Amino acid sequence: MNPLLIRRLALLLALLACISCKGKDKNTADDEWQQSEERIVIDPSQGYQTMEGFGASDSWRAQFVGKNWPLKKREAMADLLFSKEVDSLGNPKGIALSLWRFYIGAGSAEQGDESGIPNPWRRAESFLNADGSYDWTKQEGQQWFLQAAIERGLDNFLAYSISAPVHMTINGKAWSPGGRGFNIREGKKADFADFLANVCGYFEEQGLGFNYISPFNEPQWDWKAPASQEGTPALNAEIAEVVRLLSPRLLKSSPTTEIVIPEAAELQFLYGRNFKRGRQNQIDDFFSPSSSNYVGDLPNVKHVVLGHSYFTTNKNRNLITIRRFLHEKLQEYSGELGFWQSEFCILEEHSDIGAGWNRDLGMPTALYVARVIHHDITVANARSWSWWTALTQFDYKDGLIYLDSGTGGIRGPEHPDSKTLKNDGYFRESKLLWALGNYARFVRPGMQRIKTESLTTASEVERADKLMVSGYVNREDDTLVLVLVNYSDSPHRLVIDNLDVDLSFRDHQFESYTTCETGNLQKGVVPVDDIEIGKRSVVTLVGRMQ
Repeated sequence: MNPLLIRRLALLLALLACISCKGKDKNTADDEWQQSEERIVIDPSQGYQTMEGFGASDSWRAQFVGKNWPLKKREAMADLLFSKEVDSLGNPKGIALSLWRFYIGAGSAEQGDESGIPNPWRRAESFLNADGSYDWTKQEGQQWFLQAAIERGLDNFLAYSISAPVHMTINGKAWSPGGRGFNIREGKKADFADFLANVCGYFEEQGLGFNYISPFNEPQWDWKAPASQEGTPALNAEIAEVVRLLSPRLLKSSPTTEIVIPEAAELQFLYGRNFKRGRQNQIDDFFSPSSSNYVGDLPNVKHVVLGHSYFTTNKNRNLITIRRFLHEKLQEYSGELGFWQSEFCILEEHSDIGAGWNRDLGMPTALYVARVIHHDITVANARSWSWWTALTQFDYKDGLIYLDSGTGGIRGPEHPDSKTLKNDGYFRESKLLWALGNYARFVRPGMQRIKTESLTTASEVERADKLMVSGYVNREDDTLVLVLVNYSDSPHRLVIDNLDVDLSFRDHQFESYTTCETGNLQKGVVPVDDIEIGKRSVVTLVGRMQ
């Protein structure tokens, strides 16, 4: 059979299968439809935060995949992550991430087994040699993905550090000897600032510049032996000192790069104490003018705080309450300070998906994460949202694309596939990849979140297990985007009940993009007055207001 005909038939079957996600037949009794009806009001005139990007990290795995894997496979993975293209039926070929996190390594890879980090996949090279010279051929695999992202139109990059180069640290390692403070030798903080500024300057000269630099990642954790990866704790006072040293250096080497802090390990560290003396209450510590650690007056410090959503998601009430506390704290700054959720994967156990171990390429984890994204954006008012890592070889819920040898993921460096997967293997898409795409592909930087108010009587906690809706507007062309997460086992009929707000759409229809058990951002068209959201699905609706 003609290959083109086979492909078209496959696409048609996928479309028909995805339609089955819609659940009930249109002949279902009206009273049954009423039970699962969600009525909302959309008010584009009431706007909230301006969105700044959806992303993922290159950490650990891109170093091998980007350097060693066959080019055809690398290109295919890059397309899944970054491509803005569509196929002949209008289905997206990729999720078009709008932010990419590039890890600046500390040199544990050059130390090998002497690094004290048993897993080679969690070591990293450093651009800085022991004699003070730089080797820009290092981190080749990560540089390949950086270039691939640029070629596909991505122009928003964040470089981040977890440890100072090993030649600067107290113990000569990329992990901490213990204690609460920064693992760096006396008098070396200025050298560390020089290092970060030089890295940003080099990539700027190569046309691969970083929009943002994050000097510290999860400084609340102690990162001591037994070491599982590179990392260092740091006190707020030490972070402020390094930022003050970095700011003028960065203005010279890469003047358009902004400094972002603090990459808090948990959201509570941003606004509360949380039992980490000297490493907590970071919003006030860094951005209140009365604080001794105030850095908000530096010209290249971006007025956002970065935090990670770990350990806040396994109960709906916690999911909402913690983000509400964060938003209330940010409100004290009169809208002058934003929030980025800059890293998340599954670390907690939940009855719906289990714990982190045991990879899940299906809808349960995709829906769970989509629910977290929804609440980070609508309750905490996140302007940017990033998943932890784009690629994973582990049997763990930490990747968008999964790598294996055909027998599933691995559990540690002792597995023989830990070596072979450095050079080649299979790569597999996850539903999580595409569910993130329901946001990343359509909610683009510069769009503004708007009011989408539910008229149902369900509480916010109850709706977290049912249908969740968020809305966004492109003010330049009047495009409206709705992202709907149906966590429930039944379909929902969405009714736009704009009695007091004048709102109409061109051609009286939406383009729909559905991720469900049988489809990945599958394109369709739905009338504005006949919107059905299938069970266990994530759906993006795109319409032009008139």
